[in-house]
Amino acid sequence: MAGVSFSFYNFSALVNLNIGIADRLDENRSESFTILFCDFSKIPQSLIDTNLPSLLRTSDSIVHFEHYYFFVMPYTDRYGTGIVKRMIEELFAAPIPAAEVCYPSNGENAAE
Repeated sequence: MAGVSFSFYNFSALVNLNIGIADRLDENRSESFTILFCDFSKIPQSLIDTNLPSLLRTSDSIVHFEHYYFFVMPYTDRYGTGIVKRMIEELFAAPIPAAEVCYPSNGENAAE
């Protein structure tokens, strides 16, 4: 299992793509996807590159800029995102500053 990487400059387009897919497939507009932000500034890049892909599904997207990572996780709600965050912290044996937002409850478009 491994997430698919995208350039930070395509982040807005990636979010809009996931919104479009969610709107087409999710009639009840529940939390269709979640974006998890993680600050890996205290984790060596070699550890991130080696270990992080094993935690993510092939349907998950990874966008990063320097040591800031955004994970776009389709069909994942806040609860599932919390599990992923705990798995990341266990993997690196360190607390990771993080935040999450869910579509559509935290915003209707990429700008929000």
